[in-house]
Amino acid sequence: MINVGVDVHKRICQACLKDERGSIIEELRFPNNQEGASRLATILKKHGEAKVAMESTGNLWVKLYDRLDEEANIDVILTNPKKTRVIAEAKIKTDKLDARLLADLVRADLVARSYVPPREVRMQRALLRERISLVESRTMIKNRIHALLDKYEIQPTYTDIFGRRGREWLRSLNLPSIDQTILEVSLQRLEELEAHIDAFTDKIAQEAVENPQAKLLMSFTGIDYYSAMLLASEIGDVTRFPSAKKLVSYAGLAPGTRQSAEKTIHGHIVGEGNKRIRWILVEAAQHASRHDPRLRGFYLRILKRRGYQRAIVAVARKMLVAIYHVLSKNEAYYGVRGELFERKLKRLEWTASHSLQAP
Repeated sequence: MINVGVDVHKRICQACLKDERGSIIEELRFPNNQEGASRLATILKKHGEAKVAMESTGNLWVKLYDRLDEEANIDVILTNPKKTRVIAEAKIKTDKLDARLLADLVRADLVARSYVPPREVRMQRALLRERISLVESRTMIKNRIHALLDKYEIQPTYTDIFGRRGREWLRSLNLPSIDQTILEVSLQRLEELEAHIDAFTDKIAQEAVENPQAKLLMSFTGIDYYSAMLLASEIGDVTRFPSAKKLVSYAGLAPGTRQSAEKTIHGHIVGEGNKRIRWILVEAAQHASRHDPRLRGFYLRILKRRGYQRAIVAVARKMLVAIYHVLSKNEAYYGVRGELFERKLKRLEWTASHSLQAP
């Protein structure tokens, strides 16, 4: 068995090959592209069976991982940088030393393997995350426009200043030269962003109509096709979680625990884990706590004792537990509201079909 550590960068990778005794067989530096990945794969095949470890650094690992794992059938372990702190905290840090250390860690079986979703799921994640980014940019622009109005103490004539009439009113304003330009450019960028968001939303609908997991998740009150697709892509293969508790922990919705002697205190959620799952479930929980009869009573009990924020988080956590069982059993939510579910599915099919017909 050849143990390999690869330090991945944007353009260059550094690899170290070690035998089972920890002796260096070969070290090489190669470009982070298809040609470089093929070169490493050819070298590893000459040495026989190999196990490769590399850190998860943004999307820099994707080309190399896909070439080695999917095409060359070489066992690749994608590690979580937080769990290989010995590299990050090293006082002497070079590409060669990082690669050597990764090779030693994989040789000693001390590397925690990160989940790598299939290529199709990764593409869906990219689609959904890009829409999230566009929506965040839209919110920033809207806040900038609100700040301009506050600067000149202008009271909006319309409740929704970003509706059709509200935008006409914004365009009619006459601000000092520079701020007027900022306003006009902001409104133009806002329209461009909304067109892009609509295009991404249509594409998500087309993906959702072919995704059985997304349709199952739509059986929950508060979850429509966009949030269903986001949850399905971020959770990935639900069987990788041995229990619902593990999934809750992965999402960062488990309460923090402090224990001393016989005293145990459960506090706020830890705030780590998958922030996208946590965010979309908190959004869904606000709707479900009002309209899902099974969750409404639970929400009111927690609300009375712990307050609104903790009650919503508790509902989100309860929904995620139910999501785990829905995906594991491949069955709709036991509290599904039949007519609402059917309407959501029909609306999804209509949206997907009409987006395909759009010019």
